[in-house]
Amino acid sequence: MEHTDRHKKRSETEKASLITRLKKIEGQVRGIEKMVEEDRYCPDILIQVSAVTSALGSFNTALLAEHITSCVKEDIRNGRDEAIDELCEVLRKLMK
Repeated sequence: MEHTDRHKKRSETEKASLITRLKKIEGQVRGIEKMVEEDRYCPDILIQVSAVTSALGSFNTALLAEHITSCVKEDIRNGRDEAIDELCEVLRKLMK
């Protein structure tokens, strides 16, 4: 999928929720970095990496749901049926 110049105006609530999730993930990644610096045991680090992976998955799920219920719905209502193809391509990439 190529980069697009489209933008989406998010509500302050939605934006705050997404940013909060990302900041938590950022903190988790910093924690993993510290664990590596401290020569922590591999399984302990792997468990934390799994937690970050799960958090990113939850972030994607929330963002995708918002995209479908706002952007895709609006595009279809406006006759932009190619939004369905775009969504299918995004889903293919997310499921890799």
